[in-house]
Amino acid sequence: MEQREQYKRLIMFCSSVLIIALETLIFAYIWFHYYSAEEIIGKQFWRRGNMVVIGQYTLMLYFFYRIYGGFKVGYLRVFEVLYSQVLSVFCVNMITYLQLSLIGRWRFSTNILPLCYMTGLDLVIVVIWVIFMRWIYARIYPPRKMLLIYGEHNPKDLVRKISTREDKYEICEMMHLSYGEERIKHKIDEYPAVILGDIPAHERNVFLKYCFETNTRCYSIPKISDILLRNADSIHLFDTTLMLSRNRGLTADQRFMKRAMDVVFSLLGLLIALPFMLLIALLIKAYDGGPVFYEQERLTRDGQIFKILKFRSMKVESEHHGARLAQKGDDRITPIGRVLRNIHFDELPQILNILKGEMSLVGPRPERPEIAKQYLEEIPEFNYRLKVKAGLTGYAQVYGKYNTTPYDKLKLDLTYIETYSFWQDIKLLMLTFKILFQKENTEGVESWQVTAATKENEDKK
Repeated sequence: MEQREQYKRLIMFCSSVLIIALETLIFAYIWFHYYSAEEIIGKQFWRRGNMVVIGQYTLMLYFFYRIYGGFKVGYLRVFEVLYSQVLSVFCVNMITYLQLSLIGRWRFSTNILPLCYMTGLDLVIVVIWVIFMRWIYARIYPPRKMLLIYGEHNPKDLVRKISTREDKYEICEMMHLSYGEERIKHKIDEYPAVILGDIPAHERNVFLKYCFETNTRCYSIPKISDILLRNADSIHLFDTTLMLSRNRGLTADQRFMKRAMDVVFSLLGLLIALPFMLLIALLIKAYDGGPVFYEQERLTRDGQIFKILKFRSMKVESEHHGARLAQKGDDRITPIGRVLRNIHFDELPQILNILKGEMSLVGPRPERPEIAKQYLEEIPEFNYRLKVKAGLTGYAQVYGKYNTTPYDKLKLDLTYIETYSFWQDIKLLMLTFKILFQKENTEGVESWQVTAATKENEDKK
């Protein structure tokens, strides 16, 4: 398997080229046979003009597939890859239709059938490609057998997460640090891969170096200090390398660019969302006659408190017993609220918070002061996420879930802060559109999950 590993990138590259080439050929056929005629676009393109139109289509396909993970066969689940490809095809073909309409000055704005046929054929190719490539991938790369090394922290949550990807990983054996360094090293030699749980830094370094020496694949859970060093600058003023972590959040020019993007995108978003917001307001009011909006104190940059605005998704007086996160099947959520939560439309009024400068489009989700205070008792670093403004969406929302543990969300938020860039914000906004209809990103907290709020309730019992 290790010998075949070096050919994985080549196989995936060739398969990616194949699907883009097929879809580009289909578009080229549609373009030359239905849309490039002089009577349609007003003036017939020269050969280079045709190549530019076709080339733009190819680049858009590549861009959306890369952003949404359409090439990640084996890395993502089959449904996720299929969903990513379908979403990419729809986005590219919709943009292409608008582009061609502008080129032809809307002469063929009603002649959309060829593009519809093209989209249907693209989807057939996508389904066949994803299923076939997943079959190829499974044949070449069976689940990787792994040894899990753990310490005082119970690994059951990690095992549970990894077991959801039995197609990719198989934990065959677990060893506690008490077995001793030498015995664990001998066991490492028996496996092609090792996963290091949340173990002390000294032991982790020992096994990490041993895996490097023996060319053993090693997975490890990053500590907060690892994330803080992730984007550090290397200083080479003398013969000892220094790693510089500036630890200041965003620079002045980054804050300016971020604020400019917030204002422009929020105004555009408000114009698009306004009809939906009016309809949602009417439905909420008609359901039980209660208030349409729900205000709540939240934390943003430097611990400042502001009033976040949301569409009310729960029954009136739903928190008279105290603040707690929504759970699966929570009976406090109204039928309308359940739909709004599933597609995140309950968050739309926060566009106003962004325009006021209290929030940003992208950043750590704002936490309630009372719940943040409880988290701090268990996670002293929890306030590190307040280096930047709270966001409508964020790294933890895209790569985590609603019920991701607070500690894991903190690490995701710190990853965002330490690797911030303007283009990363653009990417996260596009990925947010992708997860809008993925149910696992809106699931409530499981009854067995312990959060600061649930822990407080347990302590009272």
